[in-house]
Amino acid sequence: MANDNFVQIIGNVTRDPELRFTTGGTAVCSFGVAWTPRRRNPQTGEWEDGDTSFFNCSAWRDLGENIAATISKGTRVVVTGSVRARDWEDRDGNKRTSIEIDVDDCAPSLRWAQAQIERTSRQSGGQGGGGDFSGGGGGGQRQPDPVYGDEEPF
Repeated sequence: MANDNFVQIIGNVTRDPELRFTTGGTAVCSFGVAWTPRRRNPQTGEWEDGDTSFFNCSAWRDLGENIAATISKGTRVVVTGSVRARDWEDRDGNKRTSIEIDVDDCAPSLRWAQAQIERTSRQSGGQGGGGDFSGGGGGGQRQPDPVYGDEEPF
């Protein structure tokens, strides 16, 4: 992931994640996240909502599968990744732009929720969302668990 377009957002999932697989067997999960800024009005002392921003998110491989199994519509999440704008035309021929995030990591926000963590075994090589992956799981061999020495892995 390039450091020049890194983004982190905290928002609510707008639709249940959709898990699909490429023809090569690679998992990709698509979901939406909305974020509405809030600020306190200095004259009234009241909180006011700003304009809501909507982001289309894509997560690949194990991360995508874990998101699809864990996150649902309405969940408040913390998403990190790289951002890009995609131009397209709607059915009426109008030019549109959508902001998309290639997800590097995603987690439920624990400010207003609790989560139970269940570790999964890694089935593909690489580290994180941007590693070098060899495709969807062949061979049936499980990768060894990482060695952390004397430290706990968290």
